[in-house]
Amino acid sequence: MLRQFVCIAEQMIRSPYQTLSELSLLSEEEGRRSLAAFNDTEADYPREKTIHQLFEEQAERYPDAAAVEYEGQRLSYRELNERANRLARRLRAQGVQPDHLVGIMAERSPQMVVGILAILKAGGAYVPIDPDYPEERIRYMLDDSGAQVLLVQKHLQDKAAFAGSVLLLDDEASYAEDGSNPEPVNQPADLAYVIYTSGTTGKPKGTLIEHKNVVRLLFNSKNLFDFGPSDTWTLFHSFCFDFSVWEMYGAPLYGGRLVIVPALTAKHPAQFLQLLKERRVTILNQTPTYFYQLLREALADGGEELSIRKVIFGGEALAPQLLKDWKTRYPNTQLINMYGITETTVHVTYKEITEVEIEQGRSNIGRPIPTLKVYVLDANRRCVPVGVAGEMYVAGDGLARGYLHRPELTAEKFVDNPFEPGERMYKSGDLARWAPDGNIEYLGRIDHQVKIRGYRIELGEVESQLLKVESVREAIVIAREDGSGEKRLCAYFVADKPLTVSELRAELSQEMPAYMPAVILYSAGADAADLEREDRPQGPCLHRREA
Repeated sequence: MLRQFVCIAEQMIRSPYQTLSELSLLSEEEGRRSLAAFNDTEADYPREKTIHQLFEEQAERYPDAAAVEYEGQRLSYRELNERANRLARRLRAQGVQPDHLVGIMAERSPQMVVGILAILKAGGAYVPIDPDYPEERIRYMLDDSGAQVLLVQKHLQDKAAFAGSVLLLDDEASYAEDGSNPEPVNQPADLAYVIYTSGTTGKPKGTLIEHKNVVRLLFNSKNLFDFGPSDTWTLFHSFCFDFSVWEMYGAPLYGGRLVIVPALTAKHPAQFLQLLKERRVTILNQTPTYFYQLLREALADGGEELSIRKVIFGGEALAPQLLKDWKTRYPNTQLINMYGITETTVHVTYKEITEVEIEQGRSNIGRPIPTLKVYVLDANRRCVPVGVAGEMYVAGDGLARGYLHRPELTAEKFVDNPFEPGERMYKSGDLARWAPDGNIEYLGRIDHQVKIRGYRIELGEVESQLLKVESVREAIVIAREDGSGEKRLCAYFVADKPLTVSELRAELSQEMPAYMPAVILYSAGADAADLEREDRPQGPCLHRREA
């Protein structure tokens, strides 16, 4: 603090007319040291390779090994490669070239994987469209992408209502061409896919990802993973969600086996658990919310043990304390938390969750992965000191090209990097702070920060404290306004036993900040009418009207 005070005083003396907001707590020397120490992520990767070239290498190396499995169907690496080659030649005949966007609408199946590889081999970039999307959204994505060709399964044709060229994924006439590898036409800087994400205007926006973005994610000189041909992965997530990119290429680009999870199985944790056992899955990728359900099923199950050696979390904030029972049951399973953004190609940071992180209960997202850099900056895009909250910016070779047909939004989100002239960085909208050891604590979205009675409050911080209570299994905190417009914090939680207000407050009293008395507590299943009653007794459904 003394160093920071001197730093501020020196700035004021040098420039007495600058505003307070322009003052920096860090000296230039400290800032440079912080940037270098926390972002030692320079790494080389196959800069001349494309995604499908890396797949072709595995197909040559393991031609007879199982590449894709789905409900009794099996494609070897040779079969998958040849079918993709045949379809790729049909696509080229339709005029597909580098950076041409090709729509693909398919249910989970080997045909879906064949179609994606075929689009890449033809030279194009795929636009995944979930057949469960509303027809209006499907039409918008096809129109906005400007796709001239659509790969679709026969029974979904009518839903697409597409005016361009259509190739059927389940019609053998689409696979009549030569099965050898087509002559490559792509460069690593060409587009690989366009994933549409929600937009603030209500219209989804297409994020432009290149081959090199994906290649450096999976292959680099400082690789954090030991994936190999003996691994079995699941394709659990929709191919419209960028977590699927990690699943879909992680297996075949390393010679592993990809088990496609049927849609109904994915909706039922007990059935999914059974699939994990039967297929002896070793690499599992999950969003925390779904994994908590799977965890409960696995811990209640007394049957065969799982073969999972890595669980990789992504997609949303992780509550490490909820993993305690899993770690006890499966101590040798590596639990890895990875923060990520579609615009920076799936993953940004890496953190192994050990007993220490579980005990601390913080959403520690770790350090930047190789080829990426993370900056935590203030409103003027200057580095903040260790322990001070700021917005995360991401730079490096994982950054998307931008947004399709959205130059203004691209310029707003992909900004100049003040630390590396000529480079860009992505403005994430996420709040975080550096720990002294160079790890990053995720604090939630910037717009999840609320102000109540003058206190600036991080909702995630309150949730984290609630989850430290041994009986509490899940919790979420929101800010609500009462009839007079005054904001209150409301905490909803799921517990494995009844809790009274006094019991919960007693457990939280040593940990919660001064604003804890302003939190209203509800338990899952509380009746809405009961919650409005002033005389509600304290019990399993908790309600506190007054601070």
